[in-house]
Amino acid sequence: MRGNFFRSFIAITLILVGAALVLANIGIIDFNINNAWIYIYPILFIIFGVKWMLDKIRYNGGSWVFGSFFFIFGSLLLLDRFELIEFTFNDVYKLWPLLIVYIGFSFIGNSRNRNKVSSKSEKWAKKNKVKGSYDSSFFSIGEHEYNQPNWKVEPMNLKSMAGDFYLDFSKAFIPEKEIPITINSLAGDVHILIPENIEFRVDATVKAGEIEVVGRKAEGINRSLMHETVDYNSAVRKLDIMIDLKAGSVRVVTV
Repeated sequence: MRGNFFRSFIAITLILVGAALVLANIGIIDFNINNAWIYIYPILFIIFGVKWMLDKIRYNGGSWVFGSFFFIFGSLLLLDRFELIEFTFNDVYKLWPLLIVYIGFSFIGNSRNRNKVSSKSEKWAKKNKVKGSYDSSFFSIGEHEYNQPNWKVEPMNLKSMAGDFYLDFSKAFIPEKEIPITINSLAGDVHILIPENIEFRVDATVKAGEIEVVGRKAEGINRSLMHETVDYNSAVRKLDIMIDLKAGSVRVVTV
């Protein structure tokens, strides 16, 4: 699959460079081998942007955010090269309103995702008649810290637009139950400490960033990592942790 992409990439690049040379020869544009790079790298941005968007459509990874950003950025640079508009690489800061657009679309997508993610916590709490489960508003900004001595672990559904999450289960009282914990944020870092004698499962997804769970790592774009301890299924006391970040890092360590 990757080989096909690079073959297509080389083919498209050669076609575009050849077409540009023809246009230069007939006087439509100013293009030669010496200034070819100023045309090539915007085309690279466009091609990778289109690939990421197509991968997203085909459910093969990819990213609407990064795909559309690189496509728009590359297209504006290319229009500048053809002297249709004025837009240079240093003008990238002018695209900051796209963040507002992406956040708006994230609210639409996350309204569905949050319902799916939180349903597990709600069902668990209802089944076990648990009251006072930890919950937070998605529109909050700031830190979420759970590190007080002997704090009681209950089903948690933590949401935030931006902020860090710090959960120290080594200081907690953990009941003999399966306890679902969900963390959902547009941007932030998650740091979790878990005692070695506690069984747990982690299902983490990061659109842009890195994940590290007890030594296993994944970093880059659209990364996910699942880890389950050996005796998780048979354990009575265990943590079921689900994490979804748009941008940031996840670190889970045992102590």
